[in-house]
Amino acid sequence: MQSKTKVPFLDLRAAHDPIRAELLAAFGEVIDQNAFAGGPFVQKFETEFASFCNAKHAIGVANGTDALWLALLALGVGPGDEVITVPHTFMATAEAISYCGAKPVFIDIDERSYTMDPALIEKAITPRTKAIIPVHLYGQIADMDPIMAIACKHGLPIVEDSCQAHGAEYKGKRAGSFSMAGAFSFYPGKNLGALGEAGAVVTHDAVLAEKIKVLREHGQERRYFHSMIGWNGRMDGMQAAALSIKLRTLDAGNAARRKNAALYSQLLANTPGVIIPYVAPHGTPVFHLYVIRVKDRDTLLAKLGERGIACGIHYPRPVHLQKAYAALGHGPGSFPISERCAAECLSLPMFPELTSAQIEQVATELKALV
Repeated sequence: MQSKTKVPFLDLRAAHDPIRAELLAAFGEVIDQNAFAGGPFVQKFETEFASFCNAKHAIGVANGTDALWLALLALGVGPGDEVITVPHTFMATAEAISYCGAKPVFIDIDERSYTMDPALIEKAITPRTKAIIPVHLYGQIADMDPIMAIACKHGLPIVEDSCQAHGAEYKGKRAGSFSMAGAFSFYPGKNLGALGEAGAVVTHDAVLAEKIKVLREHGQERRYFHSMIGWNGRMDGMQAAALSIKLRTLDAGNAARRKNAALYSQLLANTPGVIIPYVAPHGTPVFHLYVIRVKDRDTLLAKLGERGIACGIHYPRPVHLQKAYAALGHGPGSFPISERCAAECLSLPMFPELTSAQIEQVATELKALV
């Protein structure tokens, strides 16, 4: 039976309507100052976001992919090098490695948290390994203590893929603040989303921060004087102005997501055939996504859609099985946990403005179908 009330997967209008006037006023200020590419609004947001992440520096860039890529370039990753990461992630994690000329070396994930399994790191390290990228997936930070210990033992820098973890914590420390660099995406659907494309790198290292700033400006240390080959990776002023406004309510939005997730987990607990998200005791997740696992995922997705419940899949094919990475030679079975999760994961509606009634409707419809 078709539900009368539809539940959207994401409702950006609900987020933007209350601040529409403030956003428009801020855009007017950007226009008045002609501060469109970099400039004071970007600098203001960089200061605010660094403080939010408890990092010393933040560098605004064009998107999350640039954040990962420029961080790796600034760390000296290049042709012939290897970077260890996981295949259960968005393509950009691996793309950033490849665009450095380096090779992504995959290891499998922990089946409960869906993040990097620290026990698999050391056997993947070779003389060519130059960095490790743990992915803080779905809003939960990877198990950073053992990852950091291994990285320190082998003298390897870590770049945290924090693109889904704005404000997430691990033992009281925020995503992006553990390592040499943390990369963030502000794609519109993220916990902190721009009104277009934007990203940032956070770091405690002043030298690394300066190098990333030069790289994002075509390798310019000053105008028309290029000390290296860089890229046009600047954040624009409009996005920075919007992000400064939205950053003020990010903690409250993350708290609302946790509340929504707790209600989902309460309603879906002990439902046969449904695996609900695991929250590690050392972490405070921010539930960028609320992801369950079910065996016949695609059928359930279609049936929920027929009942007006919009869900999503993140991500249906792991990176190692993508055609783009066929040359690496990984076939089915290479990373079985990632492959199993990719086949079973279903993302339920999740955003701060989601109501208890909507969550209850999702849970009721889901339990009637599994």
